[in-house]
Amino acid sequence: MFIAFEGLDGSGSSTQSRLLAERLERNGHPVLTTKEPTKDSHIGKLIREILQHKWEASPQALQLLFSADRAEHLKNIIEPALKNNQVVITDRYFFSTIAYGAMDVDINWLKEMSRFFRVPDITFLFQLSPEDCIKRIAGRGSEFELFERKEKLEKIWANYEKIVEEYPNFRIIDATPSIEEIHEEIWGAISQQL
Repeated sequence: MFIAFEGLDGSGSSTQSRLLAERLERNGHPVLTTKEPTKDSHIGKLIREILQHKWEASPQALQLLFSADRAEHLKNIIEPALKNNQVVITDRYFFSTIAYGAMDVDINWLKEMSRFFRVPDITFLFQLSPEDCIKRIAGRGSEFELFERKEKLEKIWANYEKIVEEYPNFRIIDATPSIEEIHEEIWGAISQQL
């Protein structure tokens, strides 16, 4: 099973992907957790440097890097794990590229770049207001990255709403309840498919 977690920065996708992986493992399911952009690849490192304002790239170049990183990620990490009967959980996937990337480049170009990538069996999209996302990000005490501004997050969420209409297997999760309540909702959806 291939599971993706999506949402605005600060909406809780990383926490929930970790909790789901831990519960699956406790229940005897082999799990691979991963994240995009990747951490250990050369391409992923370039992307992270751009997001952290260490150097600049054109919007098109950044989106091409995301797609290149994903192609390698699928080939070297995700597909082998799925063939090995592992449950794969990715924190972000090509839906992020479309939702975030469409801020600066044509959304149809982004969809075209993504059309050959595997679609997850289920994608959880966390819904949280941009204001609450900003509060959570500020609470981390880390520097704000490229897309972490209220106006941008509002536009990104509007792009996510378009994506949900066009791609299968989405489940929108209200990210305002407690971490435990959200986890139970996710577990309920996943346990039905195992």
